[in-house]
Amino acid sequence: MKVISFNANGIRSAARKGFFDWLQQENADIVCIQETKAQEDQLINDPTFYPYEYCYYVSAEKKGYSGVAIYSKIKPVKVIKELGYELADQEGRFIQLDFEGFSVVSLYLPSGTSGDHRQDIKYKFLDKFENDYLEKIISNKEKVIICGDINIAHKNEDIKNWKANQKNSGFLPEERAWLDKIFDNLGLVDAFRVVNQEKDQYTWWSNRGKAWANNVGWRIDYQIITPNLKEKIKAENKIFRDIKFSDHAPLILNYDL
Repeated sequence: MKVISFNANGIRSAARKGFFDWLQQENADIVCIQETKAQEDQLINDPTFYPYEYCYYVSAEKKGYSGVAIYSKIKPVKVIKELGYELADQEGRFIQLDFEGFSVVSLYLPSGTSGDHRQDIKYKFLDKFENDYLEKIISNKEKVIICGDINIAHKNEDIKNWKANQKNSGFLPEERAWLDKIFDNLGLVDAFRVVNQEKDQYTWWSNRGKAWANNVGWRIDYQIITPNLKEKIKAENKIFRDIKFSDHAPLILNYDL
């Protein structure tokens, strides 16, 4: 089963850059999108944005902001579009599809780069998501693949200029410690790093300077899985950079499910 996670930074913008043509060639089973920046009524009349038999969008209340989606070849048994707390649901940051035997989530965590207020919101989201969602799926021994823009680079090797960014949102000690906690204490797994320990593996690049061209990036997009799926990860993996659809690159992993 091939699963793609991609922050589109505007699904209509990515479409104009050829994303859906590429997606057709990739022939993935499940595709998780973050930052669609669109209301579904802006997309509904264009089949471009419904490339699979099963396509689900969750939009933010604010137009042109946030939003997530999942496309699937497989019919879900249940679609969950709310986490049950205001920040996630008003800003369109979560969608989950339940299938027979496993679930897939598209998640877009807040950024704190716009100031202390949003950083505080980010910390509250992390705590809420850990306590109300992650601990629950671990306790229930559910099989879940969480695809998304987590907006945190975990370790030094996950960011090119790590020394210069230690006081910047996305690489703060408290944020990195949260990832330590969910991986080391809860047992969740960074699926990409199970099969790829190479350096310079990034998924996001600033639009400043020549960051994309020089691969001066951050790895902030993940497929985080429950520990009972670790043995299901296959060796085939890719961060697709051949075409620039967004300031993020699609993250592709395969599972034996």
